[in-house]
Amino acid sequence: MEEKASHFVLKKKAVPDVLLRVVEAKRLLESEKVLSVQEATKRVGISRSSFYKYKDDIFPFHENKKGKTITMVIQMDDEPGLLSIVLKTVAEYHANILTIHQSIPVNGIASLTLSVDVLPETGDITRMTETIEGQKGIHFLKILSRE
Repeated sequence: MEEKASHFVLKKKAVPDVLLRVVEAKRLLESEKVLSVQEATKRVGISRSSFYKYKDDIFPFHENKKGKTITMVIQMDDEPGLLSIVLKTVAEYHANILTIHQSIPVNGIASLTLSVDVLPETGDITRMTETIEGQKGIHFLKILSRE
């Protein structure tokens, strides 16, 4: 029997607006910028019922809890120093590298599988992945798992 996934990783553009507003309402409540759910939902423009329906089902990807492992695959050009740039970016965000596996390049393209441990001092993981993906020579970055 095929096991069904219970969690997914989506890019922001694929998430319905109501869910993004729920995340924003939760952020307002956690930062104490508002005092009630009523005030938070009014500020972000959703109903209280929408908030309560989804509040336990969506969380920002960059939540930093010790022991979270993120595994990503990166397709990149076979250029001297490019792997070093990727690893330096991970270090700048204070993520702990657990495993690295780079395939033998085929037609000048290599695949890199990288697992990192998200620590309490780790910066915004979304920004880290965007920084890596924005480097010249990086074709794409895909998050495979988050545990």
